[in-house]
Amino acid sequence: MIQRRHIVLLLILLALTLVSFLISFSSGSASLGFVEVITQLLSPEPGLEQQILYELRIPRSIAAFVTGAMLAMSGVIMQVLLRNPLADPYILGISGGSAVAALSAILLGFSGLWISNAAFIGALISIFIVFGLAQSGRNWTATRLLLTGVVMSAGWGAIINVLLTTSTNNSVYSMLFWLMGDLSQSRTGVLNASFLGIGLLILMYYSRALNVLSRGDMQAAALGVNVSRLRLVLYLISSVLTACAVSIAGTIGFVGLVIPHMLRLLGARDHRLLIPSALLLGGSFLMIADSIARTIVAPTQLPVGVVTAIIGVPVFLLILRNSSNQLRD
Repeated sequence: MIQRRHIVLLLILLALTLVSFLISFSSGSASLGFVEVITQLLSPEPGLEQQILYELRIPRSIAAFVTGAMLAMSGVIMQVLLRNPLADPYILGISGGSAVAALSAILLGFSGLWISNAAFIGALISIFIVFGLAQSGRNWTATRLLLTGVVMSAGWGAIINVLLTTSTNNSVYSMLFWLMGDLSQSRTGVLNASFLGIGLLILMYYSRALNVLSRGDMQAAALGVNVSRLRLVLYLISSVLTACAVSIAGTIGFVGLVIPHMLRLLGARDHRLLIPSALLLGGSFLMIADSIARTIVAPTQLPVGVVTAIIGVPVFLLILRNSSNQLRD
């Protein structure tokens, strides 16, 4: 049952999301204060400020929020599906297939939407390959899926290394920037937002079943959960969310790994609370990380994946330490 403290947590995360949007709107090489941003949002006035805000920062901020939300929700699903606390959205090789397709597009001279579309198609190809190899008749287990994904990741990694070592210097720079995660050219369309909304609705529908599944397959089956069908649904939703996120911004690490653990430490263990909380905190986290990437060495911009790694590593180690202390207590 959702308790009062859970509602308080959701309200705090919602407030954090609004603040994160304001920070993201005001961050960059051109200085825009909170008051100027709010004024432009409430009553837009033609000029340079309006152009910067509406043509550059708002689309980028929305892209960062949608990407972070997708990765965080996918991380929640993967950790339940594989019953592995170290699982993240990229563990099954989806990002590898996406990266191979995107880097191939860069190598061929394509840019913009062509790279995003190629990344999405590559991710879908990887999804079907992993699923096809992991499913042997009806014997589809989390361990088999995990091992198949790890092997596919290694294979995609080898192809990526071949592409990097055989490319020209200019292509290598673009490839590396994409691989580290980049929101500078990212835009989110209605399709990506629709995937996020549909994914949220489906996961909320299955949230009670997720609570049971997290305790084990046998207990879930004993309580009437169709475990095989639920696994398939979770795999497809997580894969599509990851594919969309990678197609928007490349490979951004630690969002899908750290955010679910942070929320569980805050008491959000019920998936009816954990899933929407992951959406809000994941989106906020990536917006703040992108704001740092845009301003820390302005006017030069860092890949946002570098910032998420710098923040994510110590945060994850701290979470790990706190979890160990709780277990000893």
